[in-house]
Amino acid sequence: MQFTPAQLILETGEAFYGLKPAKQEGIAFGEVVFNTGMVGYVESLTDPSYSGQILVFTYPLIGNYGVSSKETWESSKIHVKGVVMSELAPFHSSHSAERSLTDWLTEQNIPFLVGVDTRALTKRLRTQGVIPGAIAPLNVQPTNFEDFSGINWVERVSIKEPRYYGEGDTLIIAVDCGMKENIIRSLLNFPIRIKRVPHDYDYSDEPFDGIFISNGPGDPIHCKETIRILQKALEKQKPTFGICLGTQLLALSAGAKTYKLSFGHRSQNQPCMDLSTQRCFLTSQNHSYAVDESTLPSDWKVSFRNLNDQSVEGIEHTELPFFAVQFHPEAAPGPMDTLWLFQKFYDAIMAKKKINSNDKMVTHAL
Repeated sequence: MQFTPAQLILETGEAFYGLKPAKQEGIAFGEVVFNTGMVGYVESLTDPSYSGQILVFTYPLIGNYGVSSKETWESSKIHVKGVVMSELAPFHSSHSAERSLTDWLTEQNIPFLVGVDTRALTKRLRTQGVIPGAIAPLNVQPTNFEDFSGINWVERVSIKEPRYYGEGDTLIIAVDCGMKENIIRSLLNFPIRIKRVPHDYDYSDEPFDGIFISNGPGDPIHCKETIRILQKALEKQKPTFGICLGTQLLALSAGAKTYKLSFGHRSQNQPCMDLSTQRCFLTSQNHSYAVDESTLPSDWKVSFRNLNDQSVEGIEHTELPFFAVQFHPEAAPGPMDTLWLFQKFYDAIMAKKKINSNDKMVTHAL
């Protein structure tokens, strides 16, 4: 493949130079973010939470193990607006690889830039925060940068019709706000049925045993219909579990507020503490927003905290079976230290069903 000089230019005016494929045309706009993970580029690129973003990989060599089959992807396609790398491996080696990262990006029409000083770029983003930017030819000076925070990205990536998975007499409503496929795989480790629904699907009057709220891209305040439906559904007091954006949506449903982090958390080694046990876990993360702890109602508490910046990484109701975590217990990529949270969700559902069953037996006896 032939390359030609190009640039990543930020809305603030700084330019970072590199090389783009000679056949790559046009300008790719996006919110420039960075991920410090050493591996997991396939999972990250197919994570719908990256919609609207130009992803900078800080690890110096990307693509050395190629790209595996779709069964390992987190969605059916790449969602980023563009990719920035220091060095793209010219060869790949893995028994499971079906293609190179170069070929994959080209097949999916994803603009990319290589040979960039990603260390300098990341230091700029850490100082300034995430910045709109564009991958463009050297002779082009983009000016029409979008306000990416004003777009409802969840609306763009959520499924359009309900989908069903699994078997059993326990039904979970899974609200798809841009759901990673490994979340479905993790839930299906239990004997349950899953009804995966669009972000604006009203399930509140349907029978179900639990609610799951997925990850997803963008500012949670745009998900007004998702929040309204969730508020109605919570009145049934059924076990509810949220991940990533699901944490923010659960907090907003409870009356709390969220805010945008300066440069977000995107890596597979974020240390978080379980405040109930004082035990630390390494977690996989990808988010721009967090819950404002000071706005949580009195019947909610912080359950996990990020040990890097002390931000909220989990919330839980003090009495009802509602809880959520800002990180990704399903991993893909990343450590699986917190996979037990899916067991906690399932156990809460079974406990609730047992209570309801006992109540019916008592009522029938009376």
